[in-house]
Amino acid sequence: MGTNLSDPRAAGERALAFFTRAGFTRVEPPILQPTAPFLDMSGEELRGRLFLTSGPDGEELCLRPDYTIPVCLAHLARAAAKETRYSYFGPVFRAPGEFRQTGLESFGRRDIEAADAEILALALEGAEAAGSGPLKVRFGDARLFDEVIGALKLPAYWRRRVRRGLARGAPLSQVLAKSGLTPFSKAGVLAALERADHDGAKALVQDLLSIAGIATVGGRSPEEIADRFLEQAASRADEGLAPEQTQALEQFLAIEGHPDRAAEALKTLARASNLDISKALCSFEERVGFLAARGLPVDDLSYSAAFVRDLDYYTGFVFEAGTGHGPPVVVGGRYDGLAARLGATQATPAIGAAIWLDRLPEAAR
Repeated sequence: MGTNLSDPRAAGERALAFFTRAGFTRVEPPILQPTAPFLDMSGEELRGRLFLTSGPDGEELCLRPDYTIPVCLAHLARAAAKETRYSYFGPVFRAPGEFRQTGLESFGRRDIEAADAEILALALEGAEAAGSGPLKVRFGDARLFDEVIGALKLPAYWRRRVRRGLARGAPLSQVLAKSGLTPFSKAGVLAALERADHDGAKALVQDLLSIAGIATVGGRSPEEIADRFLEQAASRADEGLAPEQTQALEQFLAIEGHPDRAAEALKTLARASNLDISKALCSFEERVGFLAARGLPVDDLSYSAAFVRDLDYYTGFVFEAGTGHGPPVVVGGRYDGLAARLGATQATPAIGAAIWLDRLPEAAR
């Protein structure tokens, strides 16, 4: 192509120009961001990968580790009520260093499945404009995942536990195994929480933190800390999953491959295990239709029920694209719940994608 892929800045400018021509207005959030939203969405494990500092009022800040949360915060600050489309290009900071990203975010669009297909298609075209060769697409569905967990009548903490375990590459058997004693297991407070109703237990934890003079821990409020304690207590008291629940979950997570064959396997599982996942399945098949209408080769797309992201805010379509060797070049997904988690009065349909420009040389033609 005659393109210098060793220069992420030039590659990013090409992709950004493509996104702006497609109608996505460039936005540039501050590099210095509040730490709390990133930890709330990703967990304390992310802290070790952040570059941290403090603001003049003692607020914990970090160098921007990605664009999705900062762009969403900027969107909320603009009080944009209608459909809004943003693009970006700049550095992100995660240990071990600085990387370049470009990408696009769409807020407020109500035709969910069509928007999913558009963002994936534009992200792949943007990567091609930046200099990548053909990329292999793998996708999952957080909504379908959550509906299966719900239909199996698993507690909310199991949804988090299974999702995060899978995202970190742990086998399901390990995720489901009793972990034994933890630093919290011997604490009398957990035993008390197990015997209390939810509201009373939550009030107890908040009172204890207040007595100790603790306002925040790692950017988390006492209320958020109380919720995590309750999750720990529930997990400790739980007897584990019933054999039929474990079997259905294993069968679900084993489904992968061609989208049409995956849809049939999902329907078969739903009938056999009496799972009401019809709404998510309808959305799944409708999205595949829009992907085909956008000109994407559906036969080359691969669905994986076990493909989930280690972030609480993803609510639907999630995807990645790469060469099949090494980390993906394009990552993205739907996050309809993020705006509300960041302070909006209601959920806002949203989906976005990012291109990791430093990975482009591995994906060149």
